[in-house]
Order: sequence, then C-alpha cells, then structure tokens
Amino acid sequence: MYYNPNLLFTKGDLSSYLTIRKNNIADEIRREEENYLLNVGEQQYTMHLKSKHEVDYLELHTEKAYAEPKEENIRAEDFPNRFLVNVYDGKSYPKQVYYFYIPYSGSSELLIYRPSTFTLSPPRAYLQSNYIVLRYVQFNETVDDINKEYESFIRKTNDMIGYVNKDLNIYNNSLEQFILTIFRNRKEELLKRRDQYSSLAVPIKKKEDVSLTFSIPSPEIKKKIEIKPVIASKDFKPDPTLNEGVYMDILKIINDMGKEFERKPSVYGSKGEEDLRDHFLMLLEPHFDGSATGETFNKSGKTDILLRYQGDNVFVGECKFWTGKKGFLKTINQLLGYLTWRDSKTAVIMFVSNKDFTSVVETARESIQEHPNYIKYINDSDESWSNYSFHLNGNENKEIKLALMLYHTSK
Repeated sequence: MYYNPNLLFTKGDLSSYLTIRKNNIADEIRREEENYLLNVGEQQYTMHLKSKHEVDYLELHTEKAYAEPKEENIRAEDFPNRFLVNVYDGKSYPKQVYYFYIPYSGSSELLIYRPSTFTLSPPRAYLQSNYIVLRYVQFNETVDDINKEYESFIRKTNDMIGYVNKDLNIYNNSLEQFILTIFRNRKEELLKRRDQYSSLAVPIKKKEDVSLTFSIPSPEIKKKIEIKPVIASKDFKPDPTLNEGVYMDILKIINDMGKEFERKPSVYGSKGEEDLRDHFLMLLEPHFDGSATGETFNKSGKTDILLRYQGDNVFVGECKFWTGKKGFLKTINQLLGYLTWRDSKTAVIMFVSNKDFTSVVETARESIQEHPNYIKYINDSDESWSNYSFHLNGNENKEIKLALMLYHTSK
C-alpha cells in the first residue's frame, strides 16, 4: 500500500491557469513602447511571443525511472490491518518502503492543475525537482503486488497527462491568432490616437522615431482604393498599406483568370508571359477605382502587374513561366527589388508547362522556404495558391505578404 500526501491534478482548473497566461501576454503587448510596437514586423513579433509563451507538453520518462528502498518506522494508525497492532499505543514499527522516482518533462505546475477531463480519484505522489515520487509502504504484499500498483499508478498518471496535453494543444494552437488579434487591436488603437492628435487645434509636441504606418481602408461595394494617412505633417511621409480585403480580392481575380487559362489551353496555350499578364490587367482594371491621388493598375516592364501610389508600389504581381527552382527564386528576388514600403502586398504567378504539375507545386513550396527573406508560411487558399510572409531587403521588420500562385498551361 502506498501513502502520499499530494493529490495531483486537483489544484484549480487548468483552463483558468491558461487564461491567466493569455492575459499576461496581452499585458506584455500593451506595455510595449509605442514606437516599437508600430514599427516592429507583425509576423516576426508574433512568432517571437508565440515561441516565448507556448507551453511545453507533459511527458513521463518511465524508461529512466528508478526505485530506492528504505526501512522506515510506520505509525501504528497507518497500518491497513489495525488488528495486527495496537493503534492506541502510539508506537511505530519498522517496514520496507519503496520510493519510485519517475522523471518527467514539462512544467511542474501542469501536474497540479485539473484538466477539462479528469477523474475523481487522481493519482497521489510527491513532486520533487523533475521527478514524480511514488512512495509505497510494503506490509504483506508480494513484489508482484508492488509492481502491479506501480504500473497502475503509471497508467493513471499517463491518462491524466493525456488530458492535460489535450488542453495544452488547444491553447498552443490558438496562441498565434490570439497574439495577432491583441497586437493588431493595440496597433489600431495607437494609430487612431495619433489620428486624433492630428485633429487637435493645438499641435502635439512631436516625438522622435514616429511610426510610418497607415492603412488603406476597405472599400464598399465598388472596390475603391483610397489612401488616408493617420498622421499628417509636412515632414512626414507615411508608408501606405493595401487593405487585406482588397488584397484578397485582387488575388481571387487573378486566381479565377489563372483557372480559366487551365480550362482553355487552346485559347491561351500559345500566349507568352506578357500576353497572359495583360489578361489579368483587363480583369483587374474594371474592378478597382483609384483615389484622387492614387493610380490604378498598370504594367511596367514585360511581366509585372503594379498598383502604384505616388510613384511607388503597394502591390506587385510578377508573372513568369516556370523554368525550375533557380529561376523561381530569381523571380522572387526581382519582385522584392521593386518594393520599398512596409506591408506591401505581392504575388508570384507561375505558368507551368511541365506535365507533372503537382511535382512543380511541391518543389515551389519547398524551395520558397530557402529564400533568405522568407519568414513563414501562412496558409493555402487553393491547391496551387499558398500565402507567405517575407521581409524587405535589408530590414526584417518591414514585412510583406507574398502569394505564390501556379497555373498549368502549355506554351
């Protein structure tokens, strides 16, 4: 029979503990210095916080467990069969005691809190450094009995660890979006505050290193691209950003046209890069209006699709035929060379004449991660359309969105 003073997985709810951790992350973001938060790269900062605050999963390492036998005096009242001793004499009797040391990895706090799935009879054990310590007092039990008790304890503990890790998996998987939401809300709050400052009758005393960031608002019905700075000043030239919704609208139109190329090879199969690019432009132009100071879509060079504002590019789409990994990475370099502003939105559009189209898609998705400006994969919007985060040349905090779009065509 084993005697242990501590019930594992019983001290409060694990969900409350994880909620407190998220609240601490939100507080950490809100405490960031204002200019730092406005200028830091969104994906870089998010990945840093996610890595910092992810919770490691619990794991028992039973293969490294060991036992330590000791003889100890056991109080008469602790005997299971009290007819064998006089429980009122206050004496203690020597008995064999086994201490089983089971190492584990993960936070010791996770062995204390109750997961969303739990049992009413949790395992009992000591927590000592990185060990769970099971104390077993042998009375009349055989070694087989002791082994069975140990194995039962391991099974129960592993079951509870499984429940904890299930809750942790939900927490860890939600962390990136949670951080992004708090970060964007805080950034929006700061930008609105600066916009409010600019409207005051009395000017605000200027600070150094003021953020150079603002957003193009989402259009209604007729997708109008409109530029509106948050802070207006004579010596202040803000970086514009293309609204995410408009960006996805642009990409969807490109994708719909690309699928049309695939469906009608007899119509488009003989066309070159520039001709195929012009078909994208013909579809994009009627869907978007430029603002009074902006320019709508235009072409520059042979293959690129540009959306420009005051002479600089806020969207670049580069169209090329697939010639292999080397040519693909060179195309990305060419595209990045067009960009100077934070939060630019881009697309690499590849026309693939290879018979094994699937293999080319896989090669492109693997090799794009080798580019030195690559930050992270975001998601797939289609079987041959993936979205990524990159940074501008020479500045890791100036992040851009890059869509990789491949279409099976014939030359």
